[in-house]
Amino acid sequence: MTKPLTNLCADPIPSGDIAISDNLLCLDNQVCFSLYSAANAIVRAYRPLLEKLDLTYPQYLVLLVLWEEQGISVKTLGDKLFLDSGTLTPLLKRLESKGLVSRGRSEQDERVRVLSLTPEGQALKLLAREVPTQMRCKVGGEDAELKMLKELCDKTISALHSSEIK
Repeated sequence: MTKPLTNLCADPIPSGDIAISDNLLCLDNQVCFSLYSAANAIVRAYRPLLEKLDLTYPQYLVLLVLWEEQGISVKTLGDKLFLDSGTLTPLLKRLESKGLVSRGRSEQDERVRVLSLTPEGQALKLLAREVPTQMRCKVGGEDAELKMLKELCDKTISALHSSEIK
């Protein structure tokens, strides 16, 4: 008798149950591989759209946040994008060298770096407005399916971040 895979956390597999253990090691059964592959495919699909804007996908993500919220701290940006300062700093320097972002000091706390869009960075928003629609057409699927996919991804992220804290 095989165990349903949904109860693995509550009732671990006995060490002698090789069939279930081997089944868990099949690439086709790896949710993580499907997520990894989908993420890579999404980034590849964005590439030609973002090349027209002279942006990489991570740079686009930074701008998405700044188009919503000007003057946020580097730390807040890192928290929103799940990026550490070692990854974020070169990314921000590149955006700064392109003339899209400026980094300054907080008026409340001089130690805090805050980010602002330059006029060029703000103007780029107009050019980027078509990107989400173009990606939506590339991905296909029903709106309800995409909403559910996003909710499942968000739930996964939340669960994994919660397990890191413990």
